[in-house]
Order: sequence, then structure tokens, then C-alpha cells
Amino acid sequence: MKDTVSEDNPRKAWMGVLAKAPEGRITALLDAEMPRPTFTWLRAPEIGSTMVRARAGATGAPFNLGEMTVTRCALTLATGEVGHAYIQGRRKADAETAALVDALMQTDAAGRLRGTVLDPLEAEMTAAKAARAAKAAATKVDFFTMARGED
Repeated sequence: MKDTVSEDNPRKAWMGVLAKAPEGRITALLDAEMPRPTFTWLRAPEIGSTMVRARAGATGAPFNLGEMTVTRCALTLATGEVGHAYIQGRRKADAETAALVDALMQTDAAGRLRGTVLDPLEAEMTAAKAARAAKAAATKVDFFTMARGED
């Protein structure tokens, strides 16, 4: 299981960023950029759970780790683009905003949204990951063995 996203599928990349965004952050970035377009629901936000699967050592046989709460929705813009969202947690407003961003990324506004919504989210997530890694590295203990010289 790789923790990276393939560059040959950009929608997969932005959907992953939107799914993991902190609460309220997508809404703040989108509302600062543009007024929300009109849309109709294909599937209103609903909360459920999904099974999380894992692999021991990232290479072993998959096993069911447990369940995680998710919020999903789907909408269509007045211009016909369809947006979907699956968000970690119980956050209907964030799912709606993520679905709007997904739909808008399929329009002419994609370049603008990339720079004002997705790139800042990616940078914040990268910084948070680096901060967690630095905090963990500070507690690292290096063990070593000295040769006794009794050969």
C-alpha cells in the first residue's frame, strides 16, 4: 500500500486531499475564493461507516482493522458537472464543500481552485506530517553495541 498518489490521475489526487482535510478548512478556502454556485443534490450528505483494511508491514495479507465513520454526498452543478465526496468523520458541511470543489475542478475554474484551495491544503498537510515526524524523531533512541575485544 503506497501512501502517495499517482500523478497520472489528478482527480484521485484532489479527492484524496479533500477527504483528509481538517474540519472547516475546505469551506474557508472555497468561500474566500468565490461564491458558491447553484447545484442540485444527487445524494444528500449522509453519515455511515466503512471497513478499514490494513496489511502487516504494508506487504502482508490484508486484514480488517476496524470501522471508520465517513460522510458522503454527490451533487451536480447547473452546468452539468458532477461532484462526489467521501470525508473522514461526521461532517456534512465539509462533504458538501468537497463535492462542490470536485465538480468545480471539472470546469474552467480548475486552475484557480488548484492554486487557492488544493495547493494550500496539500502544503498544510505536508507541514503537519513533517511536524509529526520531527516530534517522533525527537524521542528516537539509538542503541549500539560495543565489541568487547575478547576475540
